[in-house]
Amino acid sequence: MTDIRFGTDGWRGRIAENYTFHNVRRCAQGFANYLRDQGAQGSVVVGYDRRFASEHFAAATAEVLAGNGFHVLLTQEATPTPVISYSVVEKGALAAVNITASHNPPEDNGFKVRDSRGGAIPPAGLQAIEAQIPPADTVEAIRRLPLDQALDQGLVTYFDPKPAYLDHLQGLIDLDPIRQAGLRVLVDNMWGNGSGWLSQILAGGTTQVLEVHGERNPIFPEMARPEPIPPNVDAGLAAGRRHRADCVCIMDGDADRCGLGDEHGQFVDQLRVFALLAFYFLEIRGERGPIVKTISTTSMLNKLGELYDVPVIETGVGFKYVAPAMVEHNAMIGGEESGGYAFRGHVPERDGILANLYLLDFMVRTGKRPSQLIQMLFEKVGPHYYGRIDLRLTGNEMKERARERLDRPDIHGLTLGGRRVVDRITVDGYKFLMEDGGWLLVRFSGTEPLIRIYTETTAPEAVQAILEDGKRLIGAAA
Repeated sequence: MTDIRFGTDGWRGRIAENYTFHNVRRCAQGFANYLRDQGAQGSVVVGYDRRFASEHFAAATAEVLAGNGFHVLLTQEATPTPVISYSVVEKGALAAVNITASHNPPEDNGFKVRDSRGGAIPPAGLQAIEAQIPPADTVEAIRRLPLDQALDQGLVTYFDPKPAYLDHLQGLIDLDPIRQAGLRVLVDNMWGNGSGWLSQILAGGTTQVLEVHGERNPIFPEMARPEPIPPNVDAGLAAGRRHRADCVCIMDGDADRCGLGDEHGQFVDQLRVFALLAFYFLEIRGERGPIVKTISTTSMLNKLGELYDVPVIETGVGFKYVAPAMVEHNAMIGGEESGGYAFRGHVPERDGILANLYLLDFMVRTGKRPSQLIQMLFEKVGPHYYGRIDLRLTGNEMKERARERLDRPDIHGLTLGGRRVVDRITVDGYKFLMEDGGWLLVRFSGTEPLIRIYTETTAPEAVQAILEDGKRLIGAAA
């Protein structure tokens, strides 16, 4: 493969097929060229996850950056993405590279890039990096200094980012009440980088933290992929029921996404979690400030914005849009439908560790369990129900057929799940607004060959009907 295309966070590929050491080095050279063109000099943080050979791909990246004259701060072990992002700020570094495919299937790995704020690089920057990647057959264009030499010359330095991150948490949240709350918390690490973090953070009190899927296992048993949604979380939720946990805290493969199970071992969808977090800051902590949301996430945030008189800024899907908007508006919270949430006072980046801690703090401050918190939220904004279908693209013909059908401008007479469509928005994908306030969104994934169909409605019985009509809309119904 000669073409490397950067999606939402960077580049992802299939290990040994197109995700090879040569192509990783090409990406690293492209990133080095991009930083040099910005006139940047200094350090770059490099980290990695627990996928197959990630530490070796990280070393290859460090060799190229060092070969281009940059000082590399290389993590000593697999490290959560939000910790790497915070390290950029804490160390005053130029940027970061994280070797991770996040929530992708086990066959994949990735090359994720971050800017000097620790946040996602905007689309124009990603395009500029991509344009700087040397051609596949130009080996001499890649400057590389072997790792042992780079270490000897001080151009690569191993470091431990954990102490600084843990110290930073102390200024964001009072952890002691959670430690002393006597909760039983089950953590599903999804075989990823979050393993052991919540146990260490909450140790020393009466709260008990139990962990599952905490070892390194690059094939991710009991799940198709380390994405914190059903059915991948089913085994963790079952463990929560067995242990009679007060909640299940879930993190994806690189611990930047957050999932939640309630006290009954039932999954709490990502839209409700986002609304709960915003409600927590507004109602419990008394904070005020803009909310940044992607087009694919919950309208409950708009209702909270009206109730608490805070602006809600809507962006395209992906933190490459959310992060710049958070910085621009000094947002209180930002997030997306995939379970990634970022917070003011921290880096403009998803943090599954901190999001779970805030949810636990919400429980402690109110004395309520997750299902009761949802009821408390619904009393404010009304009940909302969500569903999503992912359809794998079998080729360009399927994609073009779907796009052609979605581009039809006339929505007159269109109904979804028996509800009349009143508007269509094409900011990022195709969002159809219905007369009862519900919506359907169809969009093409920026990281995988998938069409995603999402809906949110106030009627639980309508979710599947709306999704099925969404499939018919793109010509994918059985």
